[in-house]
Amino acid sequence: MKRAIKIMLLIPILLIVLALVVLCIKYSPSYVYRLITQNVADVYDYQKYENRVINGSEDTFQFEKELDESYVESLFQDRVLGSGFKTFDEWAKKSQTTALIFIRKDTILYEKYFNGFESNSYFHSQSMAKSFISFLIGAAIDEGLISGVNDPMTLYIPELKERDPDFEKITIKNLLEMRSGLKYVTGYFPGTYIHLPWHAEAVGYYHPNVRKLLLKKVDIAREPGKTFEYNNYNTSYLGLIIERATNKTVSEYLEDKLWSQIMTQDALFSVDSKKSGFEYMPSRLIARANDYARFGRLFLYEGNWNGKQIISKDWVVKSTRENKSIPREIYPDWLGGDNCNHTYYSYQWWGNTNCDSTFEFFANGNLGQQIYVIPDKEIIIVHCGNSLEYYGESDLMHAADCIRFNDFHQSITNIGVDETIKQYREKKKQFPSYQAFDEQFLIGKGYAFLNAGKIEDAQKIFALNIDTYPDSWTVYNNMGEAFQRGGEIDSAKFYYNKSLRMNPENNWATEKLEMLK
Repeated sequence: MKRAIKIMLLIPILLIVLALVVLCIKYSPSYVYRLITQNVADVYDYQKYENRVINGSEDTFQFEKELDESYVESLFQDRVLGSGFKTFDEWAKKSQTTALIFIRKDTILYEKYFNGFESNSYFHSQSMAKSFISFLIGAAIDEGLISGVNDPMTLYIPELKERDPDFEKITIKNLLEMRSGLKYVTGYFPGTYIHLPWHAEAVGYYHPNVRKLLLKKVDIAREPGKTFEYNNYNTSYLGLIIERATNKTVSEYLEDKLWSQIMTQDALFSVDSKKSGFEYMPSRLIARANDYARFGRLFLYEGNWNGKQIISKDWVVKSTRENKSIPREIYPDWLGGDNCNHTYYSYQWWGNTNCDSTFEFFANGNLGQQIYVIPDKEIIIVHCGNSLEYYGESDLMHAADCIRFNDFHQSITNIGVDETIKQYREKKKQFPSYQAFDEQFLIGKGYAFLNAGKIEDAQKIFALNIDTYPDSWTVYNNMGEAFQRGGEIDSAKFYYNKSLRMNPENNWATEKLEMLK
């Protein structure tokens, strides 16, 4: 009996050991060690790696400073409210925000650092690094080192064609737009956000020889140009192309073309290992928050830095504006479908369109890293953090809406929902063309109240949205959820069914109704 128990206890251990041996053979012992000890990313992981130093410039430009901290903090009032906190400072601490900078027309209105960080701290870019790699592709094209975005990737990495001739069909543009068709395996341990050992993000992040991985292991899953998939290998291949085209490391080229031109302090770029020396292109650039703001300024002013064209205007436009020739149906539903409010992806930059034809663009990274640019307002916002528990990727989009609809936003803060809606309706009668909000803004505003448990206020805001946008099926879903959370199930079913009749492919309403059976 004792022997049987010992065997039963040994079997799981032996299986684990066997699995580790297999993973060591397939990837490397270094990969397995990193996977076990670092599986969940944070903003300090660069300290565990070799880092190349990127030296700054002697550029003397400095932003002016005219602080308006109460105004900027008010733009986050809905996030504070919806997260259940009483003050902005409490939210900043609990959300693990590390930096927040707000610049309008070259003037700093807000610059604060939190949770032990300060202005000269290093801030992990996470996937904001992708926008910097894209910049370098544009710089190499400007220099004539790369012919153009329609070049096949095999022009610079010919050995890929020997492994699979279909690599020749993938262009630099496909890589930039995340439409390459490269195979990207995903998966998590059940009930967690911990990557399975073969998750491509983990493999690409912890492998000690990413260059070899790109040349020997990454395969093609589908025809390029037909689908969108956010895939870190795309950016890694772009980095390899930069190496081949420039005969420099990415860190050296980044220093030459950007840091030595406009940045104030040094930066770091982590490499996969000392022996391999390949930068982790998708997300391990480490810099100061103020220099992230300077990068945003460069793109706000279309590549021009105080009279000097650092990168061509054409590249900035193509990198940050929506390519409307790309069919919206290739993108996942969470990017907003074909609504006038939607999110798009260009050359390793994200963007948001508004129904008034304005737009914003942003570099985006995990755990709350964003460089958010609002061109028509000449605004740059930098947020850095170390958690997504109380901060989301859409928070700066909603802050931008609060800027655009500032009067309505401030009115709700100052006099409440009832009086604000009353005043709006009175003004609307006098001036029929007056519009103090749009659909997306009211959705964000309503959910702030809903998540704070203020059900009636949320219902009033959603009712205003229905009155204003009666042909939008989404607004009925929102009202349905408000009634559902308030325990009014029959009313919730009514609005979900209304939404479903308007859009039979509306999975949200279908799932909600199934839950309410």
